[in-house]
Order: sequence, then structure tokens, then C-alpha cells
Amino acid sequence: MELQAVHPRAGLPARVSVYEVGPRDGLQAEKALVPLPVKLELIERLGQAGLTIIEATSFVSPRRIPQLADADELMLGLRRRPGVRYPVLVPNERGFQRALTAGADELAIFVSATESFAQQNLGTTLDGAIDMAAPVVAAARVRGIEVRGYVSMCFGDPWEGRVDPARPADVAARLVELGCSSISLGDTIGVATPGQVVTVLDCVEAAGVPREKIALHLHDTYGQALANVLVGLEAGIAQFDSSAGGLGGCPYAKSATGNLATEDLVWMLDGLGIETGVDLAALVQTSRWLATELGRPSPSRVVTAFRS
Repeated sequence: MELQAVHPRAGLPARVSVYEVGPRDGLQAEKALVPLPVKLELIERLGQAGLTIIEATSFVSPRRIPQLADADELMLGLRRRPGVRYPVLVPNERGFQRALTAGADELAIFVSATESFAQQNLGTTLDGAIDMAAPVVAAARVRGIEVRGYVSMCFGDPWEGRVDPARPADVAARLVELGCSSISLGDTIGVATPGQVVTVLDCVEAAGVPREKIALHLHDTYGQALANVLVGLEAGIAQFDSSAGGLGGCPYAKSATGNLATEDLVWMLDGLGIETGVDLAALVQTSRWLATELGRPSPSRVVTAFRS
């Protein structure tokens, strides 16, 4: 029995790119270390489900995030599917060199829209984080490697509270000037509301970053993620970050709960008639399998609903 009706709405993108962050942003928040074979199988299953951008891992210091200490082995053991991109996150030049050695061909760097989070997460200032990213972006561009720029804490910060929209706009513009091909605006602690999302998008565009370069990275802490996706769609955003099964959080911001679940995102997009290329049933099966491997149920509402 088909439960979902499709009702397209005028003015929304015909197709949306789903940027899957589960293997990196999802698993880095796990308390227990996930075995490498499980990570590799997760990435393979996500590709089989039709996801074409799968952020595989991060080349951070194993001392800071031990959950991703196997980044080198993971990339070397990765079975690359035709048509699927496997970007990796790098924090600095050392991480960049490790990523190149391991065969990475697409990168992401991360900075903060607030001073407090730059200090907590990167051990430097906001400007210092951008300065640290600059040589990575430059070196990647010389090699023809695209670099995505993550901007964390665009909507609220656990130490500073509300964030002036001009701050993520300024940081995003500086990253584009460095050479980042796209910018992901992060609601790291999940406090954004729809009107605020529109305001931040307007400020970022006014700072010189076109909408087609912008993605939204939303957490569902206050249950606002899908509402924020909808206003993002209405504003012309066509790339959204999500995590299979709703896994994730942030090791340095304890108030950050899980990412927007990829299943929940795809269910809504399917209902709007927006193409993603993702097989929802296969994705749900993947998250069920992963939940069994992790020993706890998936927080995704769609995964839960499919079970019943």
C-alpha cells in the first residue's frame, strides 16, 4: 500500500543534492569506536541506496577525535562507486597531506562564525582558523581539487548565545574569496528557526555568496530542521546536509544533538516531488542495519515509522 502522496509546489528546486555526512559527522559523535569494516560497509550501503555525495571521514588528530583515527585505512580500503563523490574533512595542512596520500580527491575545511567555538573546537581564533584553512584551499586549487567550506555556529552558540547574521555572512564571503567552491552553513546546536534561516541566507547572499554555492547543515535539537529545510528550498537552496539514521552531534558542543536524518529529509522531498536519486526503502534498511551494529534504535522518525 502506497502511503505517501506527491504534491509539488511551484518555485522549489526540481532536484536537490543530499550531502550525506553520517560516516564522518555521524560516527564522530559515537562514544564507542565503530570498527573499520562497519564503516566501510555503511559507505557502500549508502552508495547502493543512491546517495552520490558521501563524506567518508576526517583527517583530524586521532587524539582529538579517536573515532576517526582510522581515516587513512578507511580511504585506502574504500570501494569507490562510479558517480559517487567521497569528500573528506581536513583541519590543517598536515591533515591535507594525509588525505592526499590516502587518495582523497575532494576536501572540506571547517571554520567558525564565533570566537568561542573557534577556541573550543580548533584551539585558535576565528581569524586564526581562516588563516589555517587558507594554505589548504590554495594547495587544493593548484591540484584541481574542490574544497567545501563549513561554517559552524551560524545561528547560535552555546557560549555566546545568539549570533549576529553578519558574522556567518562575513566568514562565508572570506571562504569564497579564498577559493572554496561551496559553503555549508551550520546550525550546529539546532536552534535556528525558519525566519532566522531566511535572514542569514539573505545576509550571506548580500555579502557576495550566491545561493547556488550555499548548503544548509541542520541539526534537529528543537525539532525545527525540516521547517528550516522548507524555507531553504523556498529561498533557492538546493543542497542539504544530513546523516543516515539521524546520527551525530558535535564533540565540542555538548548541546548539539543529532543531525537531520537523511530518511526524514528524503521523505519530505519525495512528497514535494523533488528528485534526489535516493532509494528511501534501501536507505531505511541501511539505518536499521547500522542501529543494530550500534546497539540502539535510530532516532529517525521515518526509520521508526517504517518499522511499524
